[in-house]
Amino acid sequence: MDKVKLAAPGPDAEQAAPHFRRVLSRRDLVLYGLVILTPTAPYPVFGIVQQLSGGHAALAYVVAMVAMFFTAASYAKMSAVFPSAGSTYTYAQRGLNPHAGFLAGWAMILDYFLIPLLSVIYASLTAERLLPIVPNWIWAILFTLAITAVNLRGIRMTARASAWLMGIMTGCAILFTTLAIRHVAVTHGWAGLFSLPGFFRPESFSPGPMLAAAGVATLSYIGFDAISTLAEDAVDPKRDIGWATVAVCIFQGLICILTVYLAALVWPDYKAFPSTDTAILDIASLIGGKLMFGALTFVLLVAGLASALTGQAGASRLLLGMGRDGIISSRVFAKIDPRTSTPVRGILVMGAVALIGSLAFRFQLAVELLNFGALTGFIMVNLAVIAHYYFRLRLRSGWDGVRHLLFPILGAVVCGFLWLNLSNMAKLAGFGWLAVGFIYLAILTRGFRIPPKTLASLEEDSSNAG
Repeated sequence: MDKVKLAAPGPDAEQAAPHFRRVLSRRDLVLYGLVILTPTAPYPVFGIVQQLSGGHAALAYVVAMVAMFFTAASYAKMSAVFPSAGSTYTYAQRGLNPHAGFLAGWAMILDYFLIPLLSVIYASLTAERLLPIVPNWIWAILFTLAITAVNLRGIRMTARASAWLMGIMTGCAILFTTLAIRHVAVTHGWAGLFSLPGFFRPESFSPGPMLAAAGVATLSYIGFDAISTLAEDAVDPKRDIGWATVAVCIFQGLICILTVYLAALVWPDYKAFPSTDTAILDIASLIGGKLMFGALTFVLLVAGLASALTGQAGASRLLLGMGRDGIISSRVFAKIDPRTSTPVRGILVMGAVALIGSLAFRFQLAVELLNFGALTGFIMVNLAVIAHYYFRLRLRSGWDGVRHLLFPILGAVVCGFLWLNLSNMAKLAGFGWLAVGFIYLAILTRGFRIPPKTLASLEEDSSNAG
């Protein structure tokens, strides 16, 4: 295991960029991506997606997967030439220009702030339903302290905890799928498992609501991009980051589509959920009684903690990438603890954000705000692939033209449709966040006359990209 690379003594020591230990294998990266997404990802939003889409949750997840597949391919391309913890920020910065990179990073800050925050919110709601005698705010404090403590121990500890949590979630997902199949087969016969209304209902289909639902469904895929924030923790980032990103996106899509399709077959009347936010718990009671209800409640709690844990790790590394470039405070965010190889201050800031935000935000608004930030960053990464590969490097012939122009265009267009179909409240808050970032960038760059600071090492990466 490599030691943390520290600057040699001298006048430039403080200017040297801190680095992580390279300890994560391809398997670790795939596991990390699946944990941050979780195989139970569609459970919290199933009721919302099913009602928004008019009973087309499975179709909404297909649309979301198409957008995420092409975008995952763009992340894979950019991670191969810019293996940096800055991820989306770095790709837009190097592929487009430093100002675009800042705005992409600013949008993704919103995304990464909200992943652990949203997870803490849902975990607290679930725990409160399991033990209503304990107030929601106490659960929020306990969960935030737990995930922050694990992340402070280092990425290896995070990876080990993720493996245990992933095992629990996978077991429950298999049990839910099995019981759902049994319920449908007993109620409607085996032929009932191949029912068109589980996927498409012509009487209630409308493109607008379905796209709005797909925007919410995107939440179940968001997080695959966080794999790229571990580029400086990976043993072979140029080989493994892209492979893991695409693999996780596809595998997650198949899990989500199967889950929501079966849930729709079990509970076909999408207008009759007792509670939209916890509709999956009522379905669990129907297929497995109190035992399944309790098991699923516990696993939703585990999934929330797992997503919060990995989301906090990814967020702290995005902040590190921006902090090292002087875009945000380098004193706060560009520091790595040499003993644990962790960005301690970034983790603590993320812990504070998760705690405060979990007490102030509503779940559905947090979901849509997260998607606003993520989709903004995704669009810019797709454009960065076109700018870097198709125009700058002129890789246009044959298959290169498909990978470097058609795929990223499709990714950007579908993400753009999903982005435009978010709620007005989410767009208002999201554009407000971008406006603050734009003003901050204007001040930082003296009216856009100078580019934001960049590291010499990133310049080196750029020159080697060809």
